[in-house]
Amino acid sequence: MLLVIDVGNTNTVFGVYRGESGAKPELLQHFRIETARQKTSDEYGILFVELLRQKGVDPKALEHAIIASVVPTLTQTFARVCSDYCGVDALIVGPGVKTGMSIQYENPKEVGADRIVNAVAAYEWAKQAVIVVDLGTATTLDVVSQKGEYLGGAIVPGIGISMEALFLRASKLPRIELVRPKSVIGKNTVAAMQAGILIGYGGLIDELVRRTQQELGHKTRVVATGGLAPLIAEEAKTIETVDEMLTLTGLQLIWARNQ
Repeated sequence: MLLVIDVGNTNTVFGVYRGESGAKPELLQHFRIETARQKTSDEYGILFVELLRQKGVDPKALEHAIIASVVPTLTQTFARVCSDYCGVDALIVGPGVKTGMSIQYENPKEVGADRIVNAVAAYEWAKQAVIVVDLGTATTLDVVSQKGEYLGGAIVPGIGISMEALFLRASKLPRIELVRPKSVIGKNTVAAMQAGILIGYGGLIDELVRRTQQELGHKTRVVATGGLAPLIAEEAKTIETVDEMLTLTGLQLIWARNQ
């Protein structure tokens, strides 16, 4: 079995794949925990082992592991979790790891590992030019060419960051629950904020996708991922499909390409 770990700024997602030789790997279990930079490998390890056992997975049955991390201080922490609590050495996505994708960035080392992993999974799904919309701590758009080259993309503040900034910097604006508004014309402060954030982000994504396709000179497939993707996909007309497991799929693909 293969353990895949996506260490994000807000959450860390684990997945366990099982697949016989030549068969399509099956995602057996996955779970999400808060990314806490102050936790030690032992704290994460105990939590990790307990979560696996609750889902019916024996940690000692894991044979391989791969990690994508955008939190440098935790990369080795999770590598130690793999070695100390599962007995496996983790492959860490970074320079020297085969992704099967040419990175057309001025400095490839600047690209977050999660963005490359998502791009790999998206191109495997689309088999043509594709845009990945990742609605995480930051909202990112990543562009893959017809030939499967990672071209770059756009980064904007994430929805959670924007909501928190409104609460902290505007004394009369409250923290709100992010639900779809009944109307773009909010009749109260909460409804107005919900309309501005949800419909506004949908429009932001649509315009970035349209401008990207215009620059490329052709249409692309568009896939969204991240915790808020299902909600925003209702407002962003250019989003074709939502795949909340896209990053885990990409990690499994990259691990296979390095065997």
